[in-house]
Amino acid sequence: METTTSKLQFEVAEIQLSYKSKVKPSLRPKINSSREAYEVLLQTWDEDKFELIEQFKILIMNRGNRVLGVFEVSTGGGGSTIVDPKVVFAAAIKSNATSIILAHNHPSGALSASEADCRLTRRLSEAGRLLDIPVLDHIIVSCEGYLSFADEGLL
Repeated sequence: METTTSKLQFEVAEIQLSYKSKVKPSLRPKINSSREAYEVLLQTWDEDKFELIEQFKILIMNRGNRVLGVFEVSTGGGGSTIVDPKVVFAAAIKSNATSIILAHNHPSGALSASEADCRLTRRLSEAGRLLDIPVLDHIIVSCEGYLSFADEGLL
């Protein structure tokens, strides 16, 4: 007697991973400090949205601390955005990252970390340790400057 499942034919999608960069490795920015990370991040923000809505991005890094790319994880409202750890690390894994730097803006201009910011950083840092993709920093950017979790001992 044949089972019902043996009669079924399944179609499934094939998953392929790839990473292509148009930037030569020697031309990728090298991050040695929070200031350098901040300067790279500022170039990626849309000035028209910077003081309007909160966005969360990651700098995706290789072993030499060179930036492989910047990935926008989420865009929210004026005071928050939702960050899905699966999306953060899917981007990091797909691009073969060896580390990441988290970043988000504060439209209000405030350069202080909220309890929600600290909780999210701890959660993503724990996930990064499990995946061997360390979170090197979390940078809050605003029109007034930046706050580095690593520099402030918050990481």
